[in-house]
Amino acid sequence: MDNLVTERLVLHPMSVDEAEQTVRGEPDADVRWEQGYPTEGDTAVARRFLERCVSTGDPQPFGPYVIRRRSDHRAIGGIGFHRPPDEHGSVTIGYGLVPSAQGKGYASEALRALLSIARALGVASVKGDADHGNTASQHVMTAAGMRQIGEDERVKYYVISWSR
Repeated sequence: MDNLVTERLVLHPMSVDEAEQTVRGEPDADVRWEQGYPTEGDTAVARRFLERCVSTGDPQPFGPYVIRRRSDHRAIGGIGFHRPPDEHGSVTIGYGLVPSAQGKGYASEALRALLSIARALGVASVKGDADHGNTASQHVMTAAGMRQIGEDERVKYYVISWSR
C-alpha cells in the first residue's frame, strides 16, 4: 500500500517493523518521532496490528497508518481502521495526535484522506465515536464530513455513508 499524501501530511501504512519499534518505544536511526510519540494509544494500536498480522495476515489497506508531517517527516500520531469492512461494507476508524500537534487541523486533514481512501475502496460507511468531553475529536469528525447519529452515557457516535 502506498503512502497517502495530503497538503501537510503523509499517512504511512504501518509495517510490522514499524509496529515493533512503536511497541519497544525505540525508532530506527533513520526514523523521526515528535516528542511524545508514540502515545499509549499508538502503542496499543501497534500491538493489535502485530497480533492481527500473526492471526490473519496484514490487514492493509484496512489497518493503521502513521501520521507524519511533510515538513520534517516526524511521526506525530496515528489513524486507521479498526478492522476490514464488515458484511455491510462498514468500517470503524480511530485517530490520535501527540499534544504538540493538536489544534492545528492535522487530525481533520488526516481523517479526510482516510475517508477518501475508504470511499475509493468501496466502503459503504465509516463510523467513529468520541467521549462527551472530547469536543476536539467531535469537531474533527464533523469537519471531515461525518455527522452525529447518536450518543449514550459515555460517547457520541458519528458516521458518513456513500452509495455503493
